[in-house]
Amino acid sequence: MASKTDAPLDDLMMAMDVVDTLRHEEGQVARELKADDRDAAMIERLRQVYAAQGIEVPDHILKAGVEDLKRDRFLYIPPAAGFQRTLAMIYISRATWSKWLAGAAAVLVIAIAAWYFLVSLPAQRAEADFLARLQSLPDTYSELVERIDTLTENAEVEGQARTLADDGRLALADGRNDAAFKAEADLRQLAAQLQEVFEVRIIAREGVPTGITRIPDANPDTENYYIVVEAVDPDGNILKRSIASEESSAAETVDKWGQRVSETIYNAVRRDKMEDGIVQKGILGQKRRGELDIKWRGGVQDGAITKW
Repeated sequence: MASKTDAPLDDLMMAMDVVDTLRHEEGQVARELKADDRDAAMIERLRQVYAAQGIEVPDHILKAGVEDLKRDRFLYIPPAAGFQRTLAMIYISRATWSKWLAGAAAVLVIAIAAWYFLVSLPAQRAEADFLARLQSLPDTYSELVERIDTLTENAEVEGQARTLADDGRLALADGRNDAAFKAEADLRQLAAQLQEVFEVRIIAREGVPTGITRIPDANPDTENYYIVVEAVDPDGNILKRSIASEESSAAETVDKWGQRVSETIYNAVRRDKMEDGIVQKGILGQKRRGELDIKWRGGVQDGAITKW
């Protein structure tokens, strides 16, 4: 049997080991013996257990272990739930939750910055631009009316421009911002129309019909005649025009259309092209600067088509 010097354990460590061993043995001993005999039986059982391991344990250590077991010494009892324990657990786990908190804070900062630069700041700029345009509308009306006066000598058109400007100022005073901006847009469109200069030319190139006839559904006994034309500016550029088709009653932006003409013009253009494949009198109308309407050749009628 090993001596005390062979066992390197001090009394405290030995007592703890004894208590731990007792907890494993206590159930069986309690079943086998009465309560009065249990302490002595535990001590004897412990002596046998340690002897089998070659460890000699003094009796006072064995007795102390039995008493410690009764007092639940060396038994870990977790603290009861409460506010202080919650704070302690939060502090202990700070290494984990602080990383998540830092990540969430970073995401929040990025989201706030993105909202500011992508949503809030553009909205502020748009609002500032809107207010600046709104405040400058009276001056804009005056500038546009002056421009229109320089473009035309037509008193009726000049009066139309002044009426639009007055309507815009009245809408602005009433807080009807949409109507005020519409007056500006109408003035700009009027000025743009007055500035336009182009010729309406008959198309006589391959792949495009020069003349088209239609029998309208509303009057089957009548035949309508159309010459296919395009608008060409002084630099030779083909312009797109908004043309209202009398067949669909819808306006379309097109680069060529069929303009309705009398049967006389239709036949004259047809004979002209049949002579050498070229339409000598190829100008059907002219739009001059300072005028709103096209000045047509004789025999051109109201009405147009955009599909054939």
